[in-house]
Amino acid sequence: MDPDQLRVLLEEVRAGAVDVAAAMARLRHMPFEDLGFAKIDHHRALRHGMPEVVFAQGKTPEQVIAIAQSLLENARNVLITRADRECAAAVCERLQGGEYFPLSGAIRFWRDRTLRGKGTIAVVCAGTSDIPVAEEAQITAETMGNEVTAVHDLGVAGFHRLMHYRERLTEARVIVVCAGMEGALPSAVGGLVSCPVIAVPTSVGYGASFHGLAALLGMLNSCASNVTVVNIDNGFGAGYVASLINRQ
Repeated sequence: MDPDQLRVLLEEVRAGAVDVAAAMARLRHMPFEDLGFAKIDHHRALRHGMPEVVFAQGKTPEQVIAIAQSLLENARNVLITRADRECAAAVCERLQGGEYFPLSGAIRFWRDRTLRGKGTIAVVCAGTSDIPVAEEAQITAETMGNEVTAVHDLGVAGFHRLMHYRERLTEARVIVVCAGMEGALPSAVGGLVSCPVIAVPTSVGYGASFHGLAALLGMLNSCASNVTVVNIDNGFGAGYVASLINRQ
């Protein structure tokens, strides 16, 4: 339940359209619902503006379905991340309205598409291999109520490609930049724009990239002062924080 839903419920109680018993029944799982293997945080949307997100990796399809079903009874939008094809097939078969994105492993139930962000979030990635992480950031930001523009394959090995999209980037209110290898792209983008840049190191690269560690360290040492960094391959975290910034 988000603030808008709670406000409507309270107004209905005040107007006599819903009695107290019915309202209590709708709130019966506040602040959380205990499923045994998981405790569903139904207050998350009231506190953060977005329901609890389901991290599917390591969970059985049945567990993911049970958690998502509980969330959908109290929220209009639900996001599941890092789901494999088997899990996604089971979820989308049992729960109506799910949309699966196989590159990133995200499943989205997107029933409320109201825009809450005050501007546009740009999601950029250095290479085609970084698209799965960028897609996770994009889906997260969209589900949280933002207009998102995505531009792929702008790595610094072809800097002219980045300059071609400079105008679009300067129009964004927040930019998420996903890059592997040496992780140079966020610094290059940061030097072109005045908005916050959220850098996402990806685990793309050859041996000495150490599965994204080289990109992470490079981004942490960025000389562009408007660049901040999230964890390796954490497109979800970048999209979430970008959404919070865009609401301010």
